[in-house]
Amino acid sequence: MRIYRTDQFALPLPAGHRFPAEKYRLLAERVSAFAADRMETAPAATRGELLHAHHPDYVDAVLNGTLDAAGQREIGLPWSSELAERSRRSVGATVAASRAALLEGCGVNLAGGTHHAGPNRGSGFCVFNDIAVASMLMLAEGRVRRVLILDLDVHQGDGTAAIAAGEPRIFTFSMHGARNFPFNRVNSDWDIDLPDGTEDGDYLGALERALPDLFARARPDLVCYLAGADPYRGDRLGRLALSPQGLAERDGMVMDACRRRDAALVVTMAGGYAVPITDTVTIQAETVRLACEIFGADPTNR
Repeated sequence: MRIYRTDQFALPLPAGHRFPAEKYRLLAERVSAFAADRMETAPAATRGELLHAHHPDYVDAVLNGTLDAAGQREIGLPWSSELAERSRRSVGATVAASRAALLEGCGVNLAGGTHHAGPNRGSGFCVFNDIAVASMLMLAEGRVRRVLILDLDVHQGDGTAAIAAGEPRIFTFSMHGARNFPFNRVNSDWDIDLPDGTEDGDYLGALERALPDLFARARPDLVCYLAGADPYRGDRLGRLALSPQGLAERDGMVMDACRRRDAALVVTMAGGYAVPITDTVTIQAETVRLACEIFGADPTNR
């Protein structure tokens, strides 16, 4: 099992910016304590790879620094050459993790899950859509026949749904807060809206009921899992009320479902904005630890 990191690539932000960029470094440090031998620096996605999911004009605007002020405001991050490079690395990490998963059962990106980026725009702290690029690329290369994007970030995956809308070999599933961002949504193949304050029991029950039908409908060779930490009750952008134990149980349910059905699994971290941010780091480190436990012992025994 391979784990890809992007935290070495700077993401300069103005003082007081609300995006918690430090969580990536803290997470990599935490994961290195138990899986340092599995960690690698993320490669950078090429322009050609990005074009599998994004319009050339948008890709070039980001890469060349010509993205206008409105586009930067929609993303919520100021453009810089470092932002462009970091975004390429985040996509490259999911592409590399997908290839690793198809060989070894599971691959992990310690960033990624940037599901608000659409075909010709970024949004909600998402520049490029790593999951969509990787899914489209694995299909184009003939590595897989069908992909399931299983999005359990607390926010609905509008950008992913928009990119995958014309591709019947990708099945998009999103379970999220009903009253949370984005407010103008693009329908996934299957969306589950949850009320504010949803706790462990109701959340896990909804997921448990959905998983058998989801796998039956999607029939995936590859599952791209957005393991968002933002359904956590202490997340400042979440509005749901899961405990760390509930989130760990959620991750175990998804990983076990993939393992039992012999579907390769890519795990991305997606959102997490707890106060303190170390709560998010603890939740996401447990996601990675669990993946190592389930998939790491014997990669040939899938």
